Amino acid sequence: MRGTDKRSGELFSYVDLEKRVRKDHPLRPIREMADTALAVLSGDFAALYSRTGRPSIAPEMLLRAMLLQAFYSIGSERQLMERLEFDLLFRWFVGLGVDDPAWDHSTFSKNRDRLLEGDIAAKFLAAVLSQPRVKRLLSSEHFSVDGTLIEAWASMKSFKPKDAKDDDGQGGGGRNAPADFRGEKRSNDTHESTTDPDAMLYRKGPGMEAKLCFIGHGLMENRSGLIVDTRLTRVSGHAERLAALDMIEAWADRPRAITLGADRGYDAADFVEELRTLNVRPHVAQNTNRRRSAIDKRTTRHPGYAASIRIRKRIEEAFGWIKTVAGMRKTKLRGLDKVDWAFAFTAAAYNLVRLPKLLAAAP
Repeated sequence: MRGTDKRSGELFSYVDLEKRVRKDHPLRPIREMADTALAVLSGDFAALYSRTGRPSIAPEMLLRAMLLQAFYSIGSERQLMERLEFDLLFRWFVGLGVDDPAWDHSTFSKNRDRLLEGDIAAKFLAAVLSQPRVKRLLSSEHFSVDGTLIEAWASMKSFKPKDAKDDDGQGGGGRNAPADFRGEKRSNDTHESTTDPDAMLYRKGPGMEAKLCFIGHGLMENRSGLIVDTRLTRVSGHAERLAALDMIEAWADRPRAITLGADRGYDAADFVEELRTLNVRPHVAQNTNRRRSAIDKRTTRHPGYAASIRIRKRIEEAFGWIKTVAGMRKTKLRGLDKVDWAFAFTAAAYNLVRLPKLLAAAP
């Protein structure tokens, strides 16, 4: 029998949102872990808000909405609010009722910026990893570190001499006036971006294009491949090694030595010596290209060295997800603090995506 193409026209719906999301939906265990972590941060949230005045967006709802933005590759707050308007799955995950209005995108962005003050992203990452069933998956002895470029939300036209006068509005062409800097020698010492002064010019390798960017650093534990710490810094030749020392120091305070795997860009004598001072075994890939490696047979003769060199490449999986799915290849935020916050939060989102399968496979 052919069905009818007529709308029912019912005024009320008596089906609860909880029943509209199937029991085995992948977001269910993720929301459970996220809610547990957010409950731990309740005191930190309370310190950021006044006891009087008009109620703002609940920080728990705001962060759950931002998780969805990372999971589903939603490019802007406008698109996220539009999706919240009609998507019942999104409303269930965030905690909005069927009849609750979605927020204005500018209100959402303003409330998100408030969470920068409490370093909430890093605390959320730590709260996810501190849950008892998650801690059993983590290694406390073997780690890997690496860095990745995060392109800034600034064009090369904005990279101008530091002593240049502001000539906006002169010469025509509107706000996107034509610019010809061919043949001009430009460097971070003499130029800076007028759009994002924290972004710096950097070239990943010889013959490659120079871009305005930051460097995101991640520390991964080697048992499950989860990100346990992050940093975001301005670009420099020593930024990766300094960030690695900063991140591993908190884990090295123990009687037994731990290991740190890294690529050959970390093969520097001073870095290797600093690690050994911290009681960290430097499982760094050897760089023998026209130079002598700082890693010798004291390290390479152990079978654990080969294992670290093999496993350390898994951190690229995390960076790949963060930059493609979560949209951090080219950040849409400006300023070191905001981009650092977003990088740490997307690292927590990556862990949440992987944890359900890891927990299901755990004995």
